[in-house]
Amino acid sequence: MSFAWPSALLALLAVPLVLGVAWWSRRRRRRAVVRVTSAALVRAAVPGRSRWRRRVPAALLLLGLAVLGIGAARPQATVAVPASSTTILLAIDVSGSMCSTDVQPNRLTAAEKAAADFIKAQPGGARIGLVAFAGIAGVLVPPTDDTDALLAALPNLTTSRGTAIGQAILTSIDAIADIDPAVPPTGVDVTGDPAGSAYAADVIVVLTDGANTQGVQPQTAAKQAAARRLRVYTIGFGTTTPAPMVCDSSQIGDGPGGGRFGGGGPFGGGGPFSGRGGNPLVADYAALQQVATTTGGQFYSAKDAGQLQSALADLPRAITITHEHRDLAAWFAGFGGLLIAVAVALSLWWNRVRHVPSAGPSA
Repeated sequence: MSFAWPSALLALLAVPLVLGVAWWSRRRRRRAVVRVTSAALVRAAVPGRSRWRRRVPAALLLLGLAVLGIGAARPQATVAVPASSTTILLAIDVSGSMCSTDVQPNRLTAAEKAAADFIKAQPGGARIGLVAFAGIAGVLVPPTDDTDALLAALPNLTTSRGTAIGQAILTSIDAIADIDPAVPPTGVDVTGDPAGSAYAADVIVVLTDGANTQGVQPQTAAKQAAARRLRVYTIGFGTTTPAPMVCDSSQIGDGPGGGRFGGGGPFGGGGPFSGRGGNPLVADYAALQQVATTTGGQFYSAKDAGQLQSALADLPRAITITHEHRDLAAWFAGFGGLLIAVAVALSLWWNRVRHVPSAGPSA
């Protein structure tokens, strides 16, 4: 629990102040001597009170004052709220290292299958967009709820040179901004205090097997996403074990035309690519973790197809929940007022003056 006005907690000083006044008043009464004509009349008029009857109203009064003092500081609780709908931008790395066969049959094919399963598993109402990135990033499919269009686009993923993780995040932000007017595009300065606002329902998922090699740094792009309250979930894919790199002809990029993605693939034209030099590129876990932490997302490590499937399967439970700050001041004010009202009512009831019947005329 946090407080919007923490300085208002000084109101809690009223509790020891009331205790001090009560102690002083009681001590003063003890020193006073009251003379009455008939002790019997006093005992009849003033009801006898047990110790707990004296203390319960006082305790409720002090508790009520304490609750009101806390309420004056505007307490806030962060609660998980299910999002009714969300936009998910799935950014998939298509750099040349995705041809590595440390994940069978290769990383790219395993990523395509996992992404297809992820798309099929989404509940109704969610919109999904696809971004492919290597040395540049581009929107393969704008956010849509058309599952067939998304599944048809996945086999068109082809490899190219470089890894631009930061650019992929910025491209995803702009794709979300195109359909969500509440999210400013990357060219717009975001003002205000983003840390105090709720997360947007829209999220970005970055799946990569390498480190950023060109373009904007991932952490710079992450700050842009965080300013818009967009969570970025990152997945580091692949192992550190060198393996042959094999992509068939349909997975080798030859430029933006003809369903290919990229700006000139490093593997040349038509036939299958096969190399025995191993794969020197591995996922930059530290950078991916930092991106997730900055944006309020989560980092996953997937060293094989099964772990990748598990990571993507875990995402719906994470990304369909947003966290909002709820103001609890009204609840504290109501509860504190109720405690004080009960304390006053009990005190008046237990201290009421009872009617003393007069003695009848003597015969």
